[in-house]
Amino acid sequence: MDVPEEVGEAEEAPDAPVVPVAPFAPAAEDTTGSAEGPGRSEDLSRSAESGPSEEPAAPRPRRRGRTALLLAAAVVLGLVGGTCGGYLVQADREPTKLPPLSQPVVKQAKGEAEPLSAAEDRRLRTDGDLRKLLVKRPKGARDPLWEFGTDGWMDLAEFADAYEEPDEMFGRIINDEFRRAAVTGWRVGSTYSAEIHLVQYRQEQAMAAVEHSDVGQYFADEEPDTRSWAIPGTGDGTVYVHDSPEQKVGYLPVYAAEAHAWRGDIAMDIWVFDTKPISKEKIMDLAKRQMGRL
Repeated sequence: MDVPEEVGEAEEAPDAPVVPVAPFAPAAEDTTGSAEGPGRSEDLSRSAESGPSEEPAAPRPRRRGRTALLLAAAVVLGLVGGTCGGYLVQADREPTKLPPLSQPVVKQAKGEAEPLSAAEDRRLRTDGDLRKLLVKRPKGARDPLWEFGTDGWMDLAEFADAYEEPDEMFGRIINDEFRRAAVTGWRVGSTYSAEIHLVQYRQEQAMAAVEHSDVGQYFADEEPDTRSWAIPGTGDGTVYVHDSPEQKVGYLPVYAAEAHAWRGDIAMDIWVFDTKPISKEKIMDLAKRQMGRL
């Protein structure tokens, strides 16, 4: 069967050369034209003839946060400018005059001031012999079984040794600016005994006498079965009566009472012991008489 020449010629015809098409941005969809869109072939031909498009490329997107930075910089510049402007305005103004003092002028007294008497000058009394401010022993009292200090004085080492941890207390007492301590004690009968300490501090850095009294009151409150009363005229001075005796094998039970107060730079400590309960009146009377001498 003969093949038509037209078909043969069509098969032998060479392939059409492929023309590269420049990239282009897709046009907006137009529903009024053909499937390829109106002017599609014309645009392609124009693009191929005229070469690359002469339209400018789309601008690069702005970096995020640039506006916020510009606003912040403007605020800072505004504050700096306002501050500088305020200083310049204030510098050009004349200083405002202060109002006159309303307090009247006090005339200076003439003559020499009379010094305070020993009864009025409390510092003069406490700077003297501190042992003279201790209460006197009651009549018929005897020396205690153990000696308190030396000749009525207790030095720093002896004072620290009276505590359960003398090594630690030695450093604390130095930090508290310990000055001196006057002590006394006595026995009445065969079972009653009393001990009194007057501890004086320099108090250049802290109110050590108050702290000393507070520590004594703290430990007295910790004892079981304890009653307490305020010492009149002392602010926070307190007496304590311990109703439960201390008991040891081979010894009689020992009852105790104590008092802690302070005045000025002196702290007062009193301890009373007996084999029978100690009354509130006995410890209170001793504390009031001792504070009265300060």
